[in-house]
Amino acid sequence: MNTSPVGPHSRKKVSYYYDFDVGNYYYGQGHPMKPHRIRMTHNLILNYGLYRKMEVYRPHKANTEEMTRFHSDEYVKFLNNIRPDNITDFNKQMQRFNVGEDCPVFEGLFEFCQISAGGSLAGAVKLNRKSTDIAINWTGGLHHAKKSEASGFCYVNDIVLAILELLKYHQRVLYVDIDIHHGDGVEEAFYTTDRVMTVSFHKFGEYFPGTGDLRDIGAGRGKYYAVNFPLRDGIDDDSYETIFRPVITKVIEVYQPGAIVLQCGADSLTGDRLGCFNLTLKGHGKCVEFIKSFNLPLLMLGGGGYTIRNVARAWTHETAIALNQEIPNAIPDDAMDVDRVVEDSKDGDPDKRISQVQHDRHIQDDRELSDSEDEDGDNRRNQMNYKESTARRKTTSETTNGSINGDSTIATTAVVVAPITEVTTNSLVITADSTNASVTTTTTEKILTISPETATITTTIQEVSKTTTVMTEDADQIPAAISPVSRDEMETSSSENPTKQVEERTSSEQTATNKSPQNEVVSG
Repeated sequence: MNTSPVGPHSRKKVSYYYDFDVGNYYYGQGHPMKPHRIRMTHNLILNYGLYRKMEVYRPHKANTEEMTRFHSDEYVKFLNNIRPDNITDFNKQMQRFNVGEDCPVFEGLFEFCQISAGGSLAGAVKLNRKSTDIAINWTGGLHHAKKSEASGFCYVNDIVLAILELLKYHQRVLYVDIDIHHGDGVEEAFYTTDRVMTVSFHKFGEYFPGTGDLRDIGAGRGKYYAVNFPLRDGIDDDSYETIFRPVITKVIEVYQPGAIVLQCGADSLTGDRLGCFNLTLKGHGKCVEFIKSFNLPLLMLGGGGYTIRNVARAWTHETAIALNQEIPNAIPDDAMDVDRVVEDSKDGDPDKRISQVQHDRHIQDDRELSDSEDEDGDNRRNQMNYKESTARRKTTSETTNGSINGDSTIATTAVVVAPITEVTTNSLVITADSTNASVTTTTTEKILTISPETATITTTIQEVSKTTTVMTEDADQIPAAISPVSRDEMETSSSENPTKQVEERTSSEQTATNKSPQNEVVSG
């Protein structure tokens, strides 16, 4: 497979998904998540005439059967039944499913989830049928939702549902996340499979959701297929690009995905109400442009973003990138229809920066991050051990100050390097110690190292040893040796399903693509 970037102006067929009702949903007074930003984005896209260059669809609303391909039946039933007027009947379930504060119950909650998931599923189906090159759903990208748990303003994980759809036709799918928050829900869903590689660039330290350490690399068959880049506050375009481009280049070269899902969270932009990165629209858009240049089927999704004018600007700009269209740098505010917010909401300035602490309060308890099952014979990770180790790493790592070129852009850690057994062929390995943080991509012959001191990339020839290497104090944690996996063996493993939920539904999903509800064509 040719994974080299192609010309930036190669023409792509683009499908765009938007539901006119999405801007009517309202999380509540003072809540930073405002679905109205999607309507603002759409108005800008119309204002610049970008809709004429792509196929515009109103997606179907995902049904409960589609949602339960990943989420538990009880959780989906709960979301479908709860409303603001019957909330007192669900007190115990609200606690169980983490609904109430950051994830409030609002009018039309389930319909909002249906719209978000429906657009992402429809885009994945369109890509599978080779009817489009790029599918865009700015209402999607809700990467924190777990199997039976709402989290971080997210209720239904449309990304996981879309990836499961893509896996019906593609042996390997790459997920890339440029939201300022770690894409924990997606990583957790595919933590034990090699059919999905997750790559997340996010803020380091005590910051929601508190996961995404350098040493979180996957487990079982998924070991080395989770890649995390925790970054420090204030990272700018140049520093971000210095990290992003070489990492993505090598990941795609080694992993050779059949399709890519890109979560374009806009809270990594400078000036975001909840964010603390310093990316411009141009820098954020360069990530999209670079991913697009690999000429692979691409699903572009939204995500975070709480300075809503900037969100609309960013996603309009990135829609233009998908279409290879130039639009003016100065985007007029009046093109966004910014004042059409819910009447009598009593909200103040929707773009005023607010305290992060208010909306990240529950990260203090690492035991509340998710509801994954304990590790069993299928090599699912023991979630309690994982949470405890995350807490230990967080406490120790707060004392360190890693940097690239002195910019404090990539976080290093002062704790022990994770145990490494014989390296799997064509895998990604992340290591860190008190003086160095590096990303190492390893085949049987080559090792790529990104140096935090010089921000340079070096490739050396090295014969992989079968000796397990760990620090002395971690000797009791050495896992059983893992045999190398060849590319041929990986190809023949397609019958193994990526999640336990998929294993239970293989027969029904085989034909789901052809039975997916049709989307209403708005214009083309």
